[in-house]
Amino acid sequence: MKKEWSYLIGLSGGKPLVVRRVVVEGDEVAVEGEFELPPLARLDLDDQVFVAVFVKCHGSIKQMEKHFGVSYPTIKSRLNRIGSQLDFVKVESSTTSGEPLDRLAQGEISVDEAIKLLKKESDHE
Repeated sequence: MKKEWSYLIGLSGGKPLVVRRVVVEGDEVAVEGEFELPPLARLDLDDQVFVAVFVKCHGSIKQMEKHFGVSYPTIKSRLNRIGSQLDFVKVESSTTSGEPLDRLAQGEISVDEAIKLLKKESDHE
């Protein structure tokens, strides 16, 4: 089935797929109409694999880095890109304790600056 799904995604040229008939396998039950694919199924196949690996790694970016052989910022960037495609996922842009650490990992700020920002955030809590 995976090969057929990959073919369908490629065939659509990035246009949305619409399901017109759903059949319960092994039964004679069929539902016809116009159904959208679930949000995760609308991702391209590479992104679906990425999400599946993320779940399998229990959300550990360190494990994702090892699995894909890429850096922390690359994993975060891809997660952000995928998250932006999922309208049911709300990504807060407000400063959180993870933001200074993300900026540190990306080399945007020094360790001292990250510590100052984290202290400032904890003072406001």
